[in-house]
Amino acid sequence: MVAAYRRIAEAGFEGLRTRDVAAEAGVNIATLHYYFPTKEALIRGVVGHAMARFRTTFATGARPGEQLAAQLRGVRRLAMQEPELFVVMGELALRSGRDPAIAPIFKETIDAWRSTLRTLVHHAQSEGFVDRRLDPDTVASLVIAALNGLFMVPVAKAGSERIDRALAQLESFLGLKRSTRRS
Repeated sequence: MVAAYRRIAEAGFEGLRTRDVAAEAGVNIATLHYYFPTKEALIRGVVGHAMARFRTTFATGARPGEQLAAQLRGVRRLAMQEPELFVVMGELALRSGRDPAIAPIFKETIDAWRSTLRTLVHHAQSEGFVDRRLDPDTVASLVIAALNGLFMVPVAKAGSERIDRALAQLESFLGLKRSTRRS
């Protein structure tokens, strides 16, 4: 799946050929099809790999507001260190709108992310990190919309400072910079 992830990052979905993926992975096409019998299964593997990268942004054991702030800091780090992750997520977002096989895979991912963010925002509100007047579901949707928008323009071409500015504004909107500086 890492080979497929790299192919999408380099050439988009149009460049995703199972023969190329097998060759890059150092396996024959039959072996690739044994583990990933369909292109959709391969895409699920790519999404799983991408989500594993995003899960590195969570700070386990931290208070909710700190977890939310840590996730945004982690996204900044990923934008600087792994711009291909944003290319892959942008490709998934764009393709999901016109490919009925990829749409449910991307929707599952976004739904899980929204649920996690909604929970983080709700708990951060209960501890005074985030304004209680904000609707957690709407905030989660806004964060996802902002990050999805950032995925659409490849980080490598726009520079990580664009991501940094957008996330700083998001943190300011949520009140996270003031609340988590003490940590």
